[in-house]
Amino acid sequence: MRTLLVDNSNTRTKFALSDDKQLLDWRAIIPTADISAESLAHTLANTQWDRSIISSVVPAKASTLEEYLKAKPCHLVSYKSQLPIGIDYPYPEQIGADRLVNAAAAHVLYGSPSIVLDFGTAVTFDVITATGAPNHQSPKPAPAMYCGGVIAPGLAAMTEGLARRTALLPQIELEEPERAVGKSTEEAMLAGAVYGYRGLVREIITELRKEIPGEPIIIATGGDAPLITRGLPDIQHLAPQLTLEGLSILADLNN
Repeated sequence: MRTLLVDNSNTRTKFALSDDKQLLDWRAIIPTADISAESLAHTLANTQWDRSIISSVVPAKASTLEEYLKAKPCHLVSYKSQLPIGIDYPYPEQIGADRLVNAAAAHVLYGSPSIVLDFGTAVTFDVITATGAPNHQSPKPAPAMYCGGVIAPGLAAMTEGLARRTALLPQIELEEPERAVGKSTEEAMLAGAVYGYRGLVREIITELRKEIPGEPIIIATGGDAPLITRGLPDIQHLAPQLTLEGLSILADLNN
């Protein structure tokens, strides 16, 4: 069965296809602000699918997507979805769908306990433990539980905010710094952004490890992951398609 996978994030909405749990080569992207019936019709005009599944963190656009896709079976991921893990969180309705999708993919593809880092507009750290107590989602002890995590500003949000709030500091292109001692304003900002951000990530991982039983597998995804993880050997897996893979997994569980 061919499934349309929709990852509706704050900045971009990504579309992919899977068939028999395998991601196909086709991809499409629409800026999230531009999501409309017209843009969807144009982007998906020559695409065939049997069902769709949506992960959305933008409720207004989720409604537009659901309305456009409702002619065929369509599932909007939430804490009420069937998941391969339980949920240990007092207010599960507050959990972003993308975080649940990533956690499900991490558990199925890499195992638990694990920490998933998603470097997007915000960076999220999500914790999956190997075992958990019964709760409303799982009447029996689950083999793995989503337990929450950390949300911090994304790398681009930090650097763009600095440029907006200062008169003399420019926007910079994010890349690997040549040195820590910057020889220009741009070099100094780049070193502060990349090395400082790696420090933020390293410290959060250190603190999370103190609260997780066992030795967690650490997985990274998202646009800035290749740059930031380059200097963080504790991150064991770079998984650029993790959210799409998670959507493909959840499509079968919520058929």
